[in-house]
Amino acid sequence: MTLMAERPVISGTEPDGGFQELLCLLDELHVPDGYKAEIIRGSIVVSPRSKGYYNRVMRSVCSQLEPSLPEGHLIERAPNLFVFPGVERAYGPDIHAAHERTYDADSNHLDGEGLSFVAEPTSTSTREDDLTDKVEMYGKSGVPVYLVLDMQQMQAIVFGSPSVNGYEVRFSKPFGESLQIPEPFGCKLDTDGFQRRPHEKADDQPES
Repeated sequence: MTLMAERPVISGTEPDGGFQELLCLLDELHVPDGYKAEIIRGSIVVSPRSKGYYNRVMRSVCSQLEPSLPEGHLIERAPNLFVFPGVERAYGPDIHAAHERTYDADSNHLDGEGLSFVAEPTSTSTREDDLTDKVEMYGKSGVPVYLVLDMQQMQAIVFGSPSVNGYEVRFSKPFGESLQIPEPFGCKLDTDGFQRRPHEKADDQPES
Protein backbone atom coordinates (compact mmCIF):
# COMPACT_ATOMS: atom_id res chain seq x y z
CA MET A 1 0.00 0.00 0.00
CA THR A 2 1.36 3.44 -0.93
CA LEU A 3 -0.04 6.73 0.33
CA MET A 4 1.17 10.08 -0.92
CA ALA A 5 -0.38 13.50 -0.40
CA GLU A 6 0.46 17.09 0.45
CA ARG A 7 -1.89 16.80 3.40
CA PRO A 8 -2.05 13.90 5.87
CA VAL A 9 -3.93 10.84 4.64
CA ILE A 10 -6.11 8.93 7.08
CA SER A 11 -6.01 5.20 6.51
CA GLY A 12 -9.59 4.63 7.65
CA THR A 13 -11.32 3.19 10.71
CA GLU A 14 -9.39 1.47 13.45
CA PRO A 15 -8.97 -2.29 12.86
CA ASP A 16 -10.61 -4.80 15.18
CA GLY A 17 -7.28 -5.61 16.81
CA GLY A 18 -6.88 -2.06 18.06
CA PHE A 19 -3.62 -0.22 18.59
CA GLN A 20 -1.26 -3.19 18.24
CA GLU A 21 -2.80 -4.13 14.90
CA LEU A 22 -2.39 -0.54 13.75
CA LEU A 23 1.32 -0.76 14.60
CA CYS A 24 1.58 -3.92 12.49
CA LEU A 25 -0.24 -2.24 9.60
CA LEU A 26 2.07 0.75 9.87
CA ASP A 27 5.11 -1.54 9.61
CA GLU A 28 3.71 -3.04 6.39
CA LEU A 29 2.93 0.35 4.86
CA HIS A 30 5.18 1.55 2.05
CA VAL A 31 5.85 5.19 2.92
CA PRO A 32 7.44 7.20 0.07
CA ASP A 33 10.71 9.01 0.66
CA GLY A 34 10.08 12.39 2.22
CA TYR A 35 6.99 11.24 4.13
CA LYS A 36 6.35 9.84 7.59
CA ALA A 37 3.57 7.71 9.07
CA GLU A 38 2.16 8.13 12.57
CA ILE A 39 -0.78 6.83 14.57
CA ILE A 40 -3.08 9.67 15.66
CA ARG A 41 -6.62 9.30 17.02
CA GLY A 42 -6.94 5.67 16.02
CA SER A 43 -5.78 6.06 12.41
CA ILE A 44 -2.55 5.92 10.45
CA VAL A 45 -1.66 9.38 9.19
CA VAL A 46 0.90 9.93 6.42
CA SER A 47 2.30 13.44 6.02
CA PRO A 48 5.26 15.16 4.33
CA ARG A 49 8.47 15.50 6.29
CA SER A 50 9.87 18.96 6.97
CA LYS A 51 10.75 21.28 4.10
CA GLY A 52 14.41 21.65 3.19
CA TYR A 53 14.93 25.06 4.73
CA TYR A 54 13.64 23.76 8.09
CA ASN A 55 16.90 21.81 8.42
CA ARG A 56 18.98 24.81 9.45
CA VAL A 57 16.39 25.64 12.14
CA MET A 58 16.42 22.08 13.46
CA ARG A 59 20.23 21.99 13.45
CA SER A 60 20.23 25.16 15.52
CA VAL A 61 17.80 23.69 18.06
CA CYS A 62 19.94 20.56 18.44
CA SER A 63 23.23 22.42 18.79
CA GLN A 64 21.80 24.86 21.36
CA LEU A 65 20.16 22.19 23.52
CA GLU A 66 22.92 19.58 23.40
CA PRO A 67 25.08 21.20 26.13
CA SER A 68 22.06 21.19 28.48
CA LEU A 69 20.91 17.59 27.92
CA PRO A 70 20.23 15.53 31.04
CA GLU A 71 23.04 13.09 31.80
CA GLY A 72 23.00 10.07 29.50
CA HIS A 73 20.56 11.64 27.01
CA LEU A 74 21.05 12.14 23.28
CA ILE A 75 19.34 14.54 20.89
CA GLU A 76 18.58 13.21 17.41
CA ARG A 77 16.82 13.98 14.12
CA ALA A 78 16.57 10.34 13.00
CA PRO A 79 13.17 9.16 11.66
CA ASN A 80 12.24 7.09 14.71
CA LEU A 81 8.74 6.22 15.87
CA PHE A 82 7.96 6.71 19.56
CA VAL A 83 5.12 4.55 20.85
CA PHE A 84 2.68 5.48 23.62
CA PRO A 85 0.44 2.44 24.19
CA GLY A 86 -1.35 4.06 27.13
CA VAL A 87 -2.83 6.77 24.91
CA GLU A 88 -2.73 4.68 21.71
CA ARG A 89 -0.44 7.02 19.80
CA ALA A 90 2.78 6.58 17.82
CA TYR A 91 4.57 9.78 16.83
CA GLY A 92 7.63 10.46 14.68
CA PRO A 93 8.91 13.84 15.94
CA ASP A 94 11.40 15.75 13.79
CA ILE A 95 13.65 16.35 16.81
CA HIS A 96 13.76 14.12 19.86
CA ALA A 97 15.92 13.69 22.94
CA ALA A 98 15.90 10.58 25.10
CA HIS A 99 18.12 8.50 27.33
CA GLU A 100 20.66 6.58 25.28
CA ARG A 101 19.08 3.31 26.47
CA THR A 102 15.88 4.28 24.65
CA TYR A 103 17.73 4.13 21.32
CA ASP A 104 19.33 0.76 22.11
CA ALA A 105 16.61 -1.24 20.34
CA ASP A 106 16.36 -3.55 17.36
CA SER A 107 12.98 -2.12 16.38
CA ASN A 108 12.13 1.32 15.04
CA HIS A 109 9.35 1.38 17.65
CA LEU A 110 10.93 3.21 20.58
CA ASP A 111 9.53 3.71 24.07
CA GLY A 112 7.90 7.13 24.35
CA GLU A 113 8.46 7.10 28.11
CA GLY A 114 12.19 7.51 27.50
CA LEU A 115 11.76 10.94 25.88
CA SER A 116 12.96 14.09 27.62
CA PHE A 117 12.27 16.48 24.73
CA VAL A 118 10.43 16.61 21.42
CA ALA A 119 10.19 19.40 18.85
CA GLU A 120 8.08 19.81 15.72
CA PRO A 121 8.38 22.52 13.06
CA THR A 122 4.86 22.86 11.70
CA SER A 123 3.63 22.69 8.12
CA THR A 124 0.14 23.47 6.89
CA SER A 125 -0.57 19.74 6.77
CA THR A 126 0.59 18.95 10.33
CA ARG A 127 0.05 22.20 12.24
CA GLU A 128 -3.33 21.31 13.73
CA ASP A 129 -2.16 17.99 15.18
CA ASP A 130 1.12 19.53 16.38
CA LEU A 131 -0.82 22.15 18.36
CA THR A 132 -3.67 19.97 19.64
CA ASP A 133 -3.37 16.18 19.80
CA LYS A 134 0.37 16.12 20.37
CA VAL A 135 0.29 18.85 23.02
CA GLU A 136 -2.33 16.90 24.96
CA MET A 137 -0.81 13.44 24.57
CA TYR A 138 2.84 14.36 25.13
CA GLY A 139 1.76 16.20 28.29
CA LYS A 140 -0.39 13.36 29.63
CA SER A 141 2.36 10.85 28.78
CA GLY A 142 4.91 12.76 30.87
CA VAL A 143 7.29 14.06 28.18
CA PRO A 144 9.10 16.85 30.09
CA VAL A 145 9.38 19.41 27.27
CA TYR A 146 7.55 19.83 23.96
CA LEU A 147 8.61 22.59 21.56
CA VAL A 148 6.44 23.67 18.64
CA LEU A 149 8.13 25.79 15.99
CA ASP A 150 5.14 27.42 14.33
CA MET A 151 6.61 28.15 10.92
CA GLN A 152 3.39 29.73 9.65
CA GLN A 153 2.98 32.22 12.52
CA MET A 154 6.79 32.52 12.99
CA GLN A 155 6.77 31.85 16.71
CA ALA A 156 8.17 29.25 19.11
CA ILE A 157 5.89 27.71 21.73
CA VAL A 158 7.26 25.55 24.52
CA PHE A 159 5.26 23.36 26.91
CA GLY A 160 6.56 22.04 30.23
CA SER A 161 5.59 20.55 33.62
CA PRO A 162 3.58 17.58 32.32
CA SER A 163 0.76 16.15 34.45
CA VAL A 164 -2.18 13.75 34.15
CA ASN A 165 -4.15 16.73 32.84
CA GLY A 166 -1.51 17.76 30.30
CA TYR A 167 1.13 20.47 30.38
CA GLU A 168 0.91 23.05 33.15
CA VAL A 169 3.39 25.54 31.63
CA ARG A 170 3.31 27.26 28.25
CA PHE A 171 5.62 30.01 26.95
CA SER A 172 5.82 31.56 23.50
CA LYS A 173 8.08 34.04 21.73
CA PRO A 174 8.14 35.36 18.16
CA PHE A 175 11.05 34.18 16.04
CA GLY A 176 14.02 36.43 16.68
CA GLU A 177 13.71 36.39 20.48
CA SER A 178 15.04 34.02 23.14
CA LEU A 179 12.75 31.44 24.72
CA GLN A 180 13.24 29.79 28.11
CA ILE A 181 13.32 25.99 27.83
CA PRO A 182 11.97 24.42 31.06
CA GLU A 183 13.67 21.79 33.22
CA PRO A 184 15.32 19.36 32.91
CA PHE A 185 17.11 21.60 30.37
CA GLY A 186 16.85 24.99 32.06
CA CYS A 187 18.41 26.91 29.19
CA LYS A 188 17.63 29.63 26.67
CA LEU A 189 16.84 28.93 23.02
CA ASP A 190 17.82 31.75 20.68
CA THR A 191 15.35 31.78 17.77
CA ASP A 192 17.16 34.47 15.80
CA GLY A 193 17.46 33.20 12.25
CA PHE A 194 14.45 30.88 12.47
CA GLN A 195 12.54 33.24 10.18
CA ARG A 196 12.23 32.31 6.53
CA ARG A 197 14.86 33.97 4.36
CA PRO A 198 13.74 36.01 1.32
CA HIS A 199 14.85 33.39 -1.23
CA GLU A 200 13.14 30.51 0.60
CA LYS A 201 9.74 29.40 -0.66
CA ALA A 202 6.92 30.27 1.73
CA ASP A 203 4.70 27.60 3.22
CA ASP A 204 0.99 28.32 2.84
CA GLN A 205 -0.34 30.52 5.60
CA PRO A 206 -2.99 29.01 7.90
CA GLU A 207 -6.55 30.16 7.60
CA SER A 208 -7.47 32.96 9.95
